[in-house]
Amino acid sequence: MRFVIIYWTRFGNNKKIVDYLAEKLQGEVQIFKTDEANPAAMPEADFYVFSSAAEAFRLQKNMMAFMKNLQNMDGKKYGIINTHAMKKRNWLKKMEKLLTKKNMVKVAEVDFRMEGDVDNAEGLQEGWEAKLDAFCAKLK
Repeated sequence: MRFVIIYWTRFGNNKKIVDYLAEKLQGEVQIFKTDEANPAAMPEADFYVFSSAAEAFRLQKNMMAFMKNLQNMDGKKYGIINTHAMKKRNWLKKMEKLLTKKNMVKVAEVDFRMEGDVDNAEGLQEGWEAKLDAFCAKLK
């Protein structure tokens, strides 16, 4: 299996997530920050994973722009990951809406509410690895 992971992070929490995910996935894994990949020329993969934080009460702007500019993704399978500090709201539906417009097919999603020392990549709540393991199991 081939996986392409696109992420955005400010404080390192999403980097921690995608590094853990890359260790768990079986197959070839390529990881790119949003500014390291071209949304108009994505590498070929069996699954694409998008991981981003929410900022200023919306999906982070670099990830939003990246998803809007994706091309030639018809029928491609994806998983989405959102991190945020909100108690009742996440941006998974916004991510899904953007990727649905690209005719992509969702296979997995996971939401992480951040707390604690978010600014030093220590904002993930206890048990985050198990949630990510369950997400990973769907990417098969």
